[in-house]
Amino acid sequence: MHRGTLLGPILLLVGVYLLLRGDFHIGTGSIFTYFWPTLFVLPLGVFFHWLYFSVLGRRGVGVLVPGGVLLTVFGVCQIAMLLNNWGMMWPGFILAPAVGLFELYWFGGRNKWLLIPINILSFLSLLFFAIFSIGYMLGKLTGGSSFIAILLIGAGALVMLSRRRETI
Repeated sequence: MHRGTLLGPILLLVGVYLLLRGDFHIGTGSIFTYFWPTLFVLPLGVFFHWLYFSVLGRRGVGVLVPGGVLLTVFGVCQIAMLLNNWGMMWPGFILAPAVGLFELYWFGGRNKWLLIPINILSFLSLLFFAIFSIGYMLGKLTGGSSFIAILLIGAGALVMLSRRRETI
């Protein structure tokens, strides 16, 4: 394996983080704090894929399941660590086994029964991502629940007034 294969994404992540966060002081603690998924989870996921594609000669398709799970967990954890947004990223952990099973389906015998749990887990994950993303954006957009309360009071008043005009 070429050393740039792993070093490139690591340097890219560190550079993007430093660019987005100007008050960052490089130290051993901060590197482990923010980049533990890159240091510990990513190499395991890459190892399982390397094992399948290079060593096992495409015979041990089962190693792709933990490989896909670990790569997805790496992405979820790294994004959550850099953006400090665990509350919106947690549905990625539901998506992780779906990715691993999809790799098993794609590179394995294309067993159609694997598509059932893949689709269920993917749907649930995307549903929760959508729900929590919309809630997060509304919270940022409105600045708090008082704006939503005022909006609901106004909408209720409009509904009540519009019904009264129709009956008169």
